[in-house]
Amino acid sequence: MAHMTFTVGFDLDMTLIDSRPGIHACYLALSERTGTYIDADLAVTRLGPPLVEELVNWYPEEQIPAMADLYREMYPTIAIAATPAMAGAREAMAAVRAAGGRTMVVTAKYEPNAKLHLAHLGIEPDVVVGDLWAEQKAQALREYGATVYVGDHVGDVRGARTAGALSVAVATGPCPADELRAAGAGVVLDDLQAFPGWLAGYRSAAARA
Repeated sequence: MAHMTFTVGFDLDMTLIDSRPGIHACYLALSERTGTYIDADLAVTRLGPPLVEELVNWYPEEQIPAMADLYREMYPTIAIAATPAMAGAREAMAAVRAAGGRTMVVTAKYEPNAKLHLAHLGIEPDVVVGDLWAEQKAQALREYGATVYVGDHVGDVRGARTAGALSVAVATGPCPADELRAAGAGVVLDDLQAFPGWLAGYRSAAARA
């Protein structure tokens, strides 16, 4: 029996990659370059939203566009090599492929830098869309017909729900499991290592239906 290709979307920061060490180093470098104090330890506890939402805590509003540009320019040389994959990230992507599905990454991160992270780690989604946050993520999810979106933040849950996709949340980022459930996640996993098992069950239930 032929199945229509299904598409699973993944968030990037704290879902597929542990971007804390790289982002921490990049904020310290930006602080040094600009002579402005940034609490990098604090900043990496609230990853997920767009860069400008963090920079507004440290710079006057009129400087934000220039600071964002500087950060993104410094990012490849500082953050990419320092950033590991999350446990189970490669296996989660492989599980979708093995089931005949298509994978996409939808992230608030600047798209060229998102692609550098994935290439560095040898993670190769079929589609990468950057610069979208929370409800905006639904644009890309709808465009590619994603039926599942996996993320670690309540913003990812909102994006999935806005797109009419099943929200699968992993409790590996700043939002604890109960907060993800309260936001409307359909499934909450401890981490991506649980994803292949979940996907197998989900696919067989769908096939029976």
